[in-house]
Amino acid sequence: MIRTLPPRARRALEPLIRVLEARRRAAPSGARASRWVAGGAVFILAVGIGMLWKGTGYTYAAADFEATIAAADARTLANRVRSLRTQLARTEPRGPYIVVDRTHNRLFLKSSRETLLQAICSVGSGKFLEEPGSEREWTFATPRGKFRVLSRLKNPVWKKPDWAFIEEGEPIPTDPGERFEYGTMGEYGLYFGDGYLIHGTLYERLLGRSVSHGCVRLGRDDLRALYAATKVGTEIYIF
Repeated sequence: MIRTLPPRARRALEPLIRVLEARRRAAPSGARASRWVAGGAVFILAVGIGMLWKGTGYTYAAADFEATIAAADARTLANRVRSLRTQLARTEPRGPYIVVDRTHNRLFLKSSRETLLQAICSVGSGKFLEEPGSEREWTFATPRGKFRVLSRLKNPVWKKPDWAFIEEGEPIPTDPGERFEYGTMGEYGLYFGDGYLIHGTLYERLLGRSVSHGCVRLGRDDLRALYAATKVGTEIYIF
């Protein structure tokens, strides 16, 4: 098609053709390259028709062609950014949510991007325990991930698992009643699954250290504030 243009029009289009060829070589193979070639060919054809219509005195600089392509790229990028922002907004929690920083032993209660509470906490120690003469073993780490408050407890009671007796060097009791321990978990507990809670502690002097068996420990006042501001379903993010 380009070969059928008048000689002066073909000479005027040479810079555009060179730009198109350079962009085609730089683009990935496949669908994207095909779109560049097709789009560029249509553009050149349009310019050629304009030359025939207006006469061979019409010229179009390669820089103008580059500016046109750059503008199209900018619009595509802007649309992509808007789409990603919309998707990100949809993932934001509705209402207050809890964030636990395991590295620095910090707990945050947030709403949107506002911090409602910042507290020192204690997370899992990461220690390893193995039962003598058995293949059973435990690692005391706070899990990482996204969770929800599954239940809210007042004056939670700790039902000691087997590892608690093994750690203390005591025999595992056969009477279930011997497993219950009262008053060691504080006034409130937020249970988020698999035996893990956010709860209080008798040893507030140890807050800020990774000393728990996996639960998140808080001081009394911070625990009260957290319990009052959350509900079943409140999201918890632990990293």
